[in-house]
Amino acid sequence: MRVRALLIIATACLLAGAVFVGLRQASSDSGAADADGAPFDVAAAQRRLSGAPAPLAALHEQANELLTGGPGAVRRRLAQLEGHPVVINKWASWCGPCRAESPALQSVGVDEGRRVAFIGIDWRDSTESARDFLSRHGMPFPSYEDPDGEIADLLELPQNTPVTLFLDERGEVAYLHQGGYRSAADLAADVDRYLPAA
Repeated sequence: MRVRALLIIATACLLAGAVFVGLRQASSDSGAADADGAPFDVAAAQRRLSGAPAPLAALHEQANELLTGGPGAVRRRLAQLEGHPVVINKWASWCGPCRAESPALQSVGVDEGRRVAFIGIDWRDSTESARDFLSRHGMPFPSYEDPDGEIADLLELPQNTPVTLFLDERGEVAYLHQGGYRSAADLAADVDRYLPAA
């Protein structure tokens, strides 16, 4: 009887711990909030990015949108961005580290977005889930749908998420970062290191 009571208590403790961890993850999953807890304001980000060169301004006009067109659309976009460095982030709504790094992309995307192009690639995801992700984790740049991984293949990206690819002004690979960024400072440091201002 005593062993049974101890098992019940232990099970209850494990269940309570699991509920606590789940609630904690759910509360930290907002990702769209800044350090002050305020939601990310896409319209305010677009205002801060005004005055960018035309190819970058075209990206800012599509902030937080989920674009179609596959590899051809991405190839055309990269051709339009020639002469500007580009940061391409491969993400998915089901990817926990992608949610965790979204504040870093929001912050650096605004801080550097007048000289560096930012593009998202929503990899092997459903449109509905991706749109829900973007509604909760607003981004100052657009993302392209990549349900079959064809865009990732075009860019020769590894089969994991998140991945961030840095292209220089000539469209050459400058750096590939695998895994999520822990902070905006880490991402900004890589932008400065691999895509320095001219």
